[in-house]
Amino acid sequence: MACKTTISALILRSHGAWHPSEISAFVELPLYKEKEPSKIPWKQAGVDYIIESSGVFTTIEKASQLLKGGAKKVIISAPSKDAPMYVCGVNLDKFDPKYKVVSMASCTTNCLAPLAKVIHDNFGIAEGLMTTVHAVTLSQKVIDGMAKKAWRDGRSAMCNIIPASTGAARAVGMVIPELQGKLTGMAFRVPVPTASVVDLTIRICKPTDYEKIKCAVKEAAEGSMCGILGYTEEDIVSTDIIGSPYSSIFDANAGIMLNENFVKLISWYDNEAGYANRLADFVQFVKKKDDESACAPKKPECPPKPPDCGKK
Repeated sequence: MACKTTISALILRSHGAWHPSEISAFVELPLYKEKEPSKIPWKQAGVDYIIESSGVFTTIEKASQLLKGGAKKVIISAPSKDAPMYVCGVNLDKFDPKYKVVSMASCTTNCLAPLAKVIHDNFGIAEGLMTTVHAVTLSQKVIDGMAKKAWRDGRSAMCNIIPASTGAARAVGMVIPELQGKLTGMAFRVPVPTASVVDLTIRICKPTDYEKIKCAVKEAAEGSMCGILGYTEEDIVSTDIIGSPYSSIFDANAGIMLNENFVKLISWYDNEAGYANRLADFVQFVKKKDDESACAPKKPECPPKPPDCGKK
């Protein structure tokens, strides 16, 4: 784990410098340095909800270690093989407070899923392929080196466009069950520090035109997905969306349609700031649901049935 000075520097500088006018309060936070998360006294520190962002404890079994210190829940900021997965604006209506470990999927799934939901709800998605042109991440190399999974993953992130795998499209099927097995995709890692873009190419069930698709997305962006799904008709580029709080920003001018059933849609996202904003929203949502669950009257237990003495 990094030292206190490094953590402070990362908080202040890693996504651009914070200006003094943006800092309204200073709060002292306890700092622990433990290899085993079960040793951290979360309850003593006043922590109820843990955001697991190490990328290590991404299963229920592993993340449950974090609960031993007295926290109420763990929210995994990555896809999980077995934890229930939720995406803001997509499937929060299915949230069940009984789960102690939940996942908020990945930044790419949070970009793709809201757009996919709007299109599927209005036109139906028969099948599709997604490509994310993704900013570099911490797992990449500054210069060419060894990689665990594939040689290309070890090539320098500074000067290469690197094809990579991603489970983001398949994860959409976990938050929108109707799309299970209908979407898959890949990634291209590119040498920019942040800001990414999704290319969703799909065959839709209901014949339509591009104007109607734009209208459907705009309506959702201004209504049910306000603050989550953005909509723009400006000719933007990646630096224009750095710091954006949206999970997904639909680029109305970038999409193209081959015919009335086959279309390519483009949506931007700041893979750091957008996802961080949704994490904050999701933690508040989870707490609200936990509070509601705690206040809800418990169902009375059914009394035991009397013995059936009259029958032989």
